[in-house]
Amino acid sequence: MKMKSAQNNIFVFGADQFNLAQMQALDSAANYRFHELFSFRQVKSGLEFPVKALYEGALEQLKRFPGSVDAIVGYWDFPVSIMLPLLRKPYGLASPSYEAVLKCEHKYWCRLEQKKIVPEYIPDFCAVNPFADEPGQSITVAYPFWIKPVKAASSHLGFKVRNDAELKQAIQTIRRKIFRFANPFNYMLQFARLPDEVANVDGNYCIVESIISRGRQCTLEGYVYQGEVTVYGVVDSIREGQHRCSFARYQYPSMIPQRIQQEMTAVTRHFLEYIDFDNGPFNIEYYWEHHQHAEDKIWLLEINTRISKSHCPLFRDVDGATHQKVMLELALGQKPDFPYRQGNYKVAAKFMWRIYKDAYVRHVPTANDLSVLKRQFPEADIQLHIHSGMYLSELKDQDSYSYEIAVIFLGGNTQKELLQKYRDVQQAMRIELEPVDRQISN
Repeated sequence: MKMKSAQNNIFVFGADQFNLAQMQALDSAANYRFHELFSFRQVKSGLEFPVKALYEGALEQLKRFPGSVDAIVGYWDFPVSIMLPLLRKPYGLASPSYEAVLKCEHKYWCRLEQKKIVPEYIPDFCAVNPFADEPGQSITVAYPFWIKPVKAASSHLGFKVRNDAELKQAIQTIRRKIFRFANPFNYMLQFARLPDEVANVDGNYCIVESIISRGRQCTLEGYVYQGEVTVYGVVDSIREGQHRCSFARYQYPSMIPQRIQQEMTAVTRHFLEYIDFDNGPFNIEYYWEHHQHAEDKIWLLEINTRISKSHCPLFRDVDGATHQKVMLELALGQKPDFPYRQGNYKVAAKFMWRIYKDAYVRHVPTANDLSVLKRQFPEADIQLHIHSGMYLSELKDQDSYSYEIAVIFLGGNTQKELLQKYRDVQQAMRIELEPVDRQISN
């Protein structure tokens, strides 16, 4: 029999130092003892996600642990988010069901469920097999549209397609690279009983959707506890670049009108109750099209069955705690108690520094340079994704139109102040890139 300790033993699946440090800074962290259940590098950095080894290895590590297993958490997308319900089940831990999570993780299944209950909020869509002899013949959505795998992350292999030539080019790239998510996703599908209309649409398939990205984008962060849906924050997603599909920054709190946020919350509640999603966090992305002389339109983009780690410092700066607090309390079977507007700033953002052509990295700030920057900008958290001597095209899991070279978290009291701080930090980092004549190929 495993012994219960004075502190709750919390296993972090895919642990990394940046997020562990934020959890350890929570006021409630004195009650927790964190354990690494594989590192981020072991989970996410390989050519393919080793899901079988991760699943079986995690079960074995948990089984060998001499103390009580009080919670298992994760803040990454695939394969972490999809595996959590399976790891929690043997210990009777609070968790959404595997089926409810999979209904959100499988983009095509998710749209089928949404069509049954909130059809007016979703685009036209269809499934397509990119390996068919003539994939275009099965597409029922008119140009222009988006095509993307039924399972991916960070807009990986997502393409805006306007004609037959662009479809052919997108299909060629998808065929070459879809295996990174498709093979491990197909392994995970064996743990669920799939309905007939989904059973043949595995990780090698794509979903095609009509364009809904014309308006302003935002994300609702929330949770379900014992059947009750709560939204505690709305974050704006500001996009830039080709097709305005690359994220420039996430900014909190949202500037979208309250009446629109309330309608989005009602749609969210309706759908999550319908699929029996319970006892877990979520974030759900929407577009809002404002029309001067017609009715506004709200579109549901996608649902993630986890908190957004990208939003954690934003909630800390504005509300006074990272929303990992919500994730941890839910995983322990507790109703979250989250602060409101108790942070040091009125507005906060995650800036994603993007480059839109391949380049050779000549110079990046050293660890010492970053320490100096931290003294100059104490409120800034900087994550550098590149190193000297590499090409940007070596970065993994990028969107189809840009390279993310760094992430910078900042807080301020106005948006104007926030944007100026970002420009100042960019200039102080003195990153040197030498353009090369290559097309982006993710």
